[in-house]
Amino acid sequence: MRRRDVAGRLRESLDAAARSAVDDSRRPPPFDPFRVTPGHEPPHRRRRAWLAPVLAAAAVVVVAGAGVSAVHFLGPDDHGKPAAATSPTITGSAPTSPSASSHVATSKPAGPTKPVHVSLFQGDGQTWGVGMAIQAQFSKKVTDARPFNKAVMVKVNGQPAKGAWFWVNSNNGYAMEAQYRLQHYWPAHTRVEMNMPLKGVSAGPGLAFDDSLTLSFNIGAAHISQVNGANERMVVTSDGKQVKVLPVSLGKAATPTYLGTKVVMEKKNPQHMVSAPGEPNPYSLQVPWSVRVTLDGEFVHSASWNGGNIGSRSTSHGCTNLNVNDAKWFYGFSQLGDVVTYTNTQTSKIMPSWDGWGWWNVPWSLWVQGNLLKNS
Repeated sequence: MRRRDVAGRLRESLDAAARSAVDDSRRPPPFDPFRVTPGHEPPHRRRRAWLAPVLAAAAVVVVAGAGVSAVHFLGPDDHGKPAAATSPTITGSAPTSPSASSHVATSKPAGPTKPVHVSLFQGDGQTWGVGMAIQAQFSKKVTDARPFNKAVMVKVNGQPAKGAWFWVNSNNGYAMEAQYRLQHYWPAHTRVEMNMPLKGVSAGPGLAFDDSLTLSFNIGAAHISQVNGANERMVVTSDGKQVKVLPVSLGKAATPTYLGTKVVMEKKNPQHMVSAPGEPNPYSLQVPWSVRVTLDGEFVHSASWNGGNIGSRSTSHGCTNLNVNDAKWFYGFSQLGDVVTYTNTQTSKIMPSWDGWGWWNVPWSLWVQGNLLKNS
């Protein structure tokens, strides 16, 4: 379903950013800076708002090709909307990650500097799905990533991780953001620890980080669901073992469901969904058992009104429709950071990385380069 939320729940300070972050005519832009799921509230010192990492994205737009991806790295254009993807085809194997495997000395800036403050989306002690990326936000634009990369150490169960940071613009109040992931998902049932001894470290000429942070969180079971529009089925696995096969109904041809890899961002029961302005057959519904997988309004949710089509044909507004009992089960099963992949939908478009947590739709060979800043 498509959705636009009630005006009383708007955060006016984020409304413009929310509008400019999504440029997709098939659905209205998001108006609800959605709430944090209980139990996943990071400490106040680490984050300012739930929407911050979601709207970020800065945008890497990924479109499907014949077995390849065309990617254009960008920030908002002059109108605040993501520009079109126009880059050449990317091929070849992924290079070795530049992520630090040993802690080395970092350069200190010379002369007066302006402070760059770092905050984190995640908080200590939380548990996330295997698809979650570490998200850092910056008060000023970093201009040199190399001292940061040398200083920051990420470990998985005490061993150096071989991941990389991806630097992006922010559409939600931060000057810049960076996201860290591995080439593949986090190993299940592990502890991730990060040490960021950044205070006094150069962030580029005339800039220095003004704080140091540490982070420790857990990765839960590997919940990976595969949705196939060819047979209208969702195969749900946990730690590599199939636990459920659920019939689905995906987006119809006029409002297709994105292809690609999506990450569970939020759960809400119920979720208020309304039709786009001027849409034929308007609706306003409180939809139970709703699991968000894109910012612009794709959910996996209960659809009692669509039972005749679930499992046989795609008729939704872009969401993944489930029967009521299946949706209730999936809602309880899902944890933030879980992975849901989509194939054979009625489109060639892959979920853009800026439309929520679309990190895994950026090829690793491009991710390790760093995007807006070079990692080496």
